Amino acid sequence: MSVTSRSTISDGHGAGLGAQYLGAAAVWGASFLFIKVAVGGLSPAQVVLGRLFFGALILAIIMLVTRRRWPRGLRVWGHLTAIGALMCVVPFLLFSWAAQYLPAGLSSIYNATTPIATMLVALAILPDERLTKIKTAGLFVAAGGVILVAAPWDALTDTANGTFVWAQVACLGGTTCYGLGFSYTRRFLRGHDYDAITVSASQIGAGAIIILLLTPFIGTGPVTLNPGIVGSILILGGVGTGIAYIWYTNVINAWGSTMASTVTYLTPIGGVILGVMVLGETIRWNQIAGGTVVIIAILIGQGRLRPPQRRRGTGINTGTQKIGHDEDQSADIKTR
Repeated sequence: MSVTSRSTISDGHGAGLGAQYLGAAAVWGASFLFIKVAVGGLSPAQVVLGRLFFGALILAIIMLVTRRRWPRGLRVWGHLTAIGALMCVVPFLLFSWAAQYLPAGLSSIYNATTPIATMLVALAILPDERLTKIKTAGLFVAAGGVILVAAPWDALTDTANGTFVWAQVACLGGTTCYGLGFSYTRRFLRGHDYDAITVSASQIGAGAIIILLLTPFIGTGPVTLNPGIVGSILILGGVGTGIAYIWYTNVINAWGSTMASTVTYLTPIGGVILGVMVLGETIRWNQIAGGTVVIIAILIGQGRLRPPQRRRGTGINTGTQKIGHDEDQSADIKTR
């Protein structure tokens, strides 16, 4: 699977490129706000159905306008369907269910653990992944950050708040699905010459079909629509699951996936700020501190927080850092 220049919809230079980068960060950070608003009138499955339908529609239109060819072969479509379930259907359902009980800002903080979950899954199922000292340190720091966010000491004293705890577990389950999806993509789609837009349109389209088939069984319930809920679904699907990924692809082409992956660090900030300003949520000190620790763990695990090395005999700092695989870092973003 490769990302080629064909995935660029605009020229991707100057201020326009910076606007696309910030736009993707803003939309993905705000996605947890939109999910929170949408579950006020729709069931989690109905939210996911609307999100994937409009996302698939926008990406299908882009495929048509840019004259891309859809993948061929039952085997490839089988893998894409599995990726659609792992990357879209299951995690979207888990985050939507959790949104009924968690602040939007807290969900966005948990979403920031996606690179750590990806690292853990890759170590478990990819034969070319090895547990290095740097990755081990990142995993231990991340575990401390998650514990700080979850505040298990509160659960021990508040036995009536069990649903809140399970909602946090659901968020971690969602990020684990993202990790499984990224690793599955690397293992089974490697060698196929499909660009990012083609893979995204295919997996989101497959995910839309899956949730459409499941909705009569898990998505029944009253539907309450108002401008806020309708707007949230349209933005979640058409922009967050469609257009924003095109923006991000443009940034990858121009800046490289290493620099583009830094959008991961901005989305929790937007999620927390919007939750507080729009929904009047209260974010506790341990959640901010834990989210910061998780981001530090990501930097450690990717080899970005290492002391500068000295050349032997020269006393000159090289400042060289080992950057993780571009596939892993670009995969961190496709999680909203």
